[in-house]
Amino acid sequence: MEKTVGIDLGTTYTVVAILEEGRPKVIPNAEGQHLTPSVVAFAMDGSVLVGEAARIQAAANAQRTIASIKRHMGSNFRLSVDKRRYSPQEISSFILQKVKADAEAYLGQPVPRAVITVPAYFNDLQRQATREAGGLAGLDVIRIINEPTAAALAYGLEREDAHTVMIWDLGGGTFDVSILDLGEGIFQVRAVAGDSWLGGDDIDQRVMDYLSKEYMRITGLNLPTDPEATQLLKEAAEKAKRELSYSQAAPVQLPPMPRPGFPSLEIKLTRGEIEGLLPDLLQRMTQCTQQALCDAELSPQEIHRVILVGGATRMPAVRRLVRSIMGKEPYRYIDPDEAVAMGAAIHAAMLAGEVQKVVLLDVLPLSLGLETQGGLTARIIPRNTPLPASEAHIFTTASDDQTSMDIHILQGERELAQDNISLGEFRLEGIPPAPKGVLKVEVAFHADVDGIVHISATELMSEHNVTVKLASTKLLDHQEIDHLALEALQNAHQDGEIRQRIEATIEAENLLSAAETALKQNNGHLSALETQQVRQVSSQIEKLLVEGSAQEIKAATKSLRQLLEGLHSERLSLTTHS
Repeated sequence: MEKTVGIDLGTTYTVVAILEEGRPKVIPNAEGQHLTPSVVAFAMDGSVLVGEAARIQAAANAQRTIASIKRHMGSNFRLSVDKRRYSPQEISSFILQKVKADAEAYLGQPVPRAVITVPAYFNDLQRQATREAGGLAGLDVIRIINEPTAAALAYGLEREDAHTVMIWDLGGGTFDVSILDLGEGIFQVRAVAGDSWLGGDDIDQRVMDYLSKEYMRITGLNLPTDPEATQLLKEAAEKAKRELSYSQAAPVQLPPMPRPGFPSLEIKLTRGEIEGLLPDLLQRMTQCTQQALCDAELSPQEIHRVILVGGATRMPAVRRLVRSIMGKEPYRYIDPDEAVAMGAAIHAAMLAGEVQKVVLLDVLPLSLGLETQGGLTARIIPRNTPLPASEAHIFTTASDDQTSMDIHILQGERELAQDNISLGEFRLEGIPPAPKGVLKVEVAFHADVDGIVHISATELMSEHNVTVKLASTKLLDHQEIDHLALEALQNAHQDGEIRQRIEATIEAENLLSAAETALKQNNGHLSALETQQVRQVSSQIEKLLVEGSAQEIKAATKSLRQLLEGLHSERLSLTTHS
């Protein structure tokens, strides 16, 4: 019987697991290790090296070696090697091909299918890119599952008692917080939050910067910034970070740089010095944790257990942060490097019918919506909605005789379209000409169990329809999605004010148009005084649209509406009496 494996495609390491005799088991790679470095290198002879073979030659071949490719998934990043440009999906597929082959060799049979994990805060583009990477590696990716949710499966598979857990997942490239209710075989996600550009790599970079300054202070020389020197510095920083997770001080040996005149140097580094580099990173972790608690409507006291996942959670500063936020010791009896892959293997067995006592209910990590008049975001499906999720809203045309509608799909929590993730655009053609606001267009969203988005738009009078599954060929740079949730939180007040002014402006402009129409169609029904009153208030609104606040525009608009409604009522009264 062909097996379906679970794969944790990590920023730093990739792990494969399978369910054997009812329990998850990590499959060793060809080198006999449980963790395969997520590193790909292009040798000068044209061969592609993956895993440990790529990692050990990185310093000597830095320009043709790539690590942490996961951070670029769903972006337009490209790596050029020998006149060939590689996408993040292609680089990731080399890693998946390697672990797939290792699993097949270990099991002695083909491995055609896999469940692959992604950070809970991955957006639609990143999830589709991960699925594409699996396809390029020859895998049928039967499900995309969130990493913290997979870790919860590994933790709670054989637990029957009902309790609420928080999964704190700090990997090499991303940070996720997920809150789940567990009990009687049901795993229900309450809320997710996270930062798609926060992880062990960022801690390594801080240590690298510190070592560079120390090298300059001691030798008077600025370390070279070529790829080979940077790789040597990175390897020294990573080693120091690991050693200082278990000891208070460690000597860091910087080897001779690959350029003349830069000698080797031993730098003493303490745990306190490293921790002094991290306050802003720890603060971002705190904000994500508080956001998840807020979304789940829970206090730290209502969380029964905090489970740490990801290699970077071994750092004492990270564990202290958890204790300070949650008021309890984190749970330590699960392997932070292997838990996600084991959970993915459990989910693979669930889909294959091998595990029947477990039900998994996941959620949408980021709100889905579209751009409306004035560059605003209209949310269709809010974040933390259980998956699969479907919702539809009715929109109307914004101008007279409009025969098409451009539909811009967004993901994120900001009020303005330009501040959210653009998932793509498509056009609904064939709308019958009509005055603005008359025709109705229904836009329906469906997020499947993988969190991947499908959209349809239907003009209800003619029933003209277009349906799309958003493709990840229209990709964005990772910086456009970086820290999305934190930005939404930090800019909530300002975004709200901007939205209010845009909405007030749209309402005022529509009413000014109605007032102008009323004056043109006067036909002697309005007196000179009434006409003057309408023009005066309209003029006041036009000035406020240039320099007034949302509240001032709304007040003036209200006055004009009341004036027009009063005149309309008076005309109706005169008509009735006549």
